[in-house]
Amino acid sequence: MDNDHTHVNGNSAQAIEGVSRLRFKSPFLNTKQAGAYIGLSGRTLEKMRCNGCGPEFRKHGRYVRYHIEALDAWSAAHSQQSTAQP
Repeated sequence: MDNDHTHVNGNSAQAIEGVSRLRFKSPFLNTKQAGAYIGLSGRTLEKMRCNGCGPEFRKHGRYVRYHIEALDAWSAAHSQQSTAQP
């Protein structure tokens, strides 16, 4: 069995590596990178954007970008103590 933790979901390992490198260059992530950063698929983030229930995002021209601090804040705001919480 391979103990290499980089074998996540197909391309997500590459996206996570990209996040690590980009974090030092820019605080902005594209949808795929942002999904890898918070453990969701890019498609899930797209759906959340349409429903208005996901992390705050920005439009840079035609490109959607997520600021790492906004992703951290959104994640922290959704922390729970019990599965009984809504």
